[in-house]
Amino acid sequence: MWLVALVVPAAARENAALTTVGERSRFVETGRYAEVEALCPAFAQAYPQAVRCTRFGTTPEGRPLLALVASRSGALDAQAARARRLPVLLVQGGIHAGEIEGKDAGLLALRQMLDGEAAPGALDRLVLVFVPVFNVDGHERFARWNRPNQRGPREMGKRATAQNYNLNRDYMKADAPEMRAMLGLVAQWDPILMADLHATDGAQFQHDVAVQIEPLHAGDAQLAQLGRSLSDRLLARLGEQGSLPLPYYPSLLRRDDPASGFAANVYEPRFSTGYFPLRNRFAVLVETHSWKDYATRVRITRNFIVDLASDAAVHGPAWLQAAQAADARAATLGGQPLALDWKASDTSHPVDFLGYAYKRTPSPVSGALATRYDESRPQVWRVPLYDEVVPAVSATAPRAGYLVPAAQAVRIAPLLDLHGIAYQPVATAQAQRPVQVFRATRVELAAASFEGRQRAEVDGQWQDERQDVAAGSLFVPIAQPRARLLVALLEPQAPDSLLAWGEFNTMFEPKEYMEAYVAEEVAIQQLRDPAVAAEFAKKLGEDADFARDPRARLAFFARRHASWDPSLNLYPVYRLDEPLSRVPAR
Repeated sequence: MWLVALVVPAAARENAALTTVGERSRFVETGRYAEVEALCPAFAQAYPQAVRCTRFGTTPEGRPLLALVASRSGALDAQAARARRLPVLLVQGGIHAGEIEGKDAGLLALRQMLDGEAAPGALDRLVLVFVPVFNVDGHERFARWNRPNQRGPREMGKRATAQNYNLNRDYMKADAPEMRAMLGLVAQWDPILMADLHATDGAQFQHDVAVQIEPLHAGDAQLAQLGRSLSDRLLARLGEQGSLPLPYYPSLLRRDDPASGFAANVYEPRFSTGYFPLRNRFAVLVETHSWKDYATRVRITRNFIVDLASDAAVHGPAWLQAAQAADARAATLGGQPLALDWKASDTSHPVDFLGYAYKRTPSPVSGALATRYDESRPQVWRVPLYDEVVPAVSATAPRAGYLVPAAQAVRIAPLLDLHGIAYQPVATAQAQRPVQVFRATRVELAAASFEGRQRAEVDGQWQDERQDVAAGSLFVPIAQPRARLLVALLEPQAPDSLLAWGEFNTMFEPKEYMEAYVAEEVAIQQLRDPAVAAEFAKKLGEDADFARDPRARLAFFARRHASWDPSLNLYPVYRLDEPLSRVPAR
């Protein structure tokens, strides 16, 4: 096992300019971002044939977003990497800038790999794109106790950006400038695997790292088989190095109650681990345990990066071939059912979890049961693990694709571009084309904002209608490699769809209305129709809430009046069974 706190490698002693504040302090401290700004070009100068320092964006506070591109293959640009069919690994540190071991571990691992002290030969066979700190402005919100449930470093950054975004909730909506820059970097390099480096929150226990990989439960089935093999190899290697790894995030089912056990999960695509599988690429979430000291967390993260590079050097070509096949399969998903969200089933089995002795006693402060751990007394917890993951929300992909009306295209097209989703502008207006529309029968807007958005939930179903198609609308075909990502963005009931993120909330707001005294007269006129009268009487008899609500009773008639707005609760994205150019006009 590599002992970070005791051994300073020979190359580090010879090239002290490439060491970090963390390494020189034996990982009691971590450096400010100025250190990354100095080390990025210093690495390129020290290894001119193997490293390039690149700026891929600028933060809202004007700081550079930096990445180190490393390879001894001679392919230090994306075009050359693609031409030579080299696997590209994107390793991302500091998306939550208080969880910063990825920065120090990655810089150390990179130097050791370049010096031949770790993963020998791996950089000859792959390209490593390393972002030491993604949330740069958050990193510079530097203070003690930014992470009160974490041991070290002495000072660290904060979880959110200067604009108070949590970047690891932003992959789909891409509101933050940093995320838009990251998606540009992803589009440039198209990494076969992305590793996202974190530290946990949660209970106190002996396990020191969790590693979650997708596709494994979700995504393309053949990629999931490779994901399982990769997970097994990485977990085994960490175990050989003395770690106690877990294949699931150790979040208690009932907060603060160790007896409740744990459940496996599939992250929504707002998270990195949920996003990249929708592109038919691998994502690995690494979560060292926050209650281990910083030196231990850096050591484990460093070991993981080295192990991943070594594994990719061997298996990367097979991953690339499998991803290419998955892209081709994705282009045939039209008309097929797809899982949009996942949950753990009710099936569990007991596991022996390495925890500590604890007591749960009534708290005079909160009035709840409070948990107190005794780290001097290791204890095995026999707890349930719910590790069967099943679809929670599914939808059938459209046979041909989606149609984004012109009124929405100006907002949606830039986001499709960011995600690398192809579309075709409609040049000529077309009248009364057959489409499928989604009319919401229930709309629930969140009471509070989340990540700056008022999220929405809807019930409803797709139905056949005819709609006018204006010039400037967008036809977004399902037959493309990123079909899974497309469906996740545009299916209204997907957990991180644009609708779910409140992109279309104005479509669920009534703008025209009928005064009550007018509605009363309209109702009297309509009740002369026996069919309407019978339907109204039935509704009164079957729905007590309706019967008690004067506004709902009047709305029953207002909806039948010619003044009713047919676009209210109409989701402004349509589905097509045939490509737009082949859909016959009426």
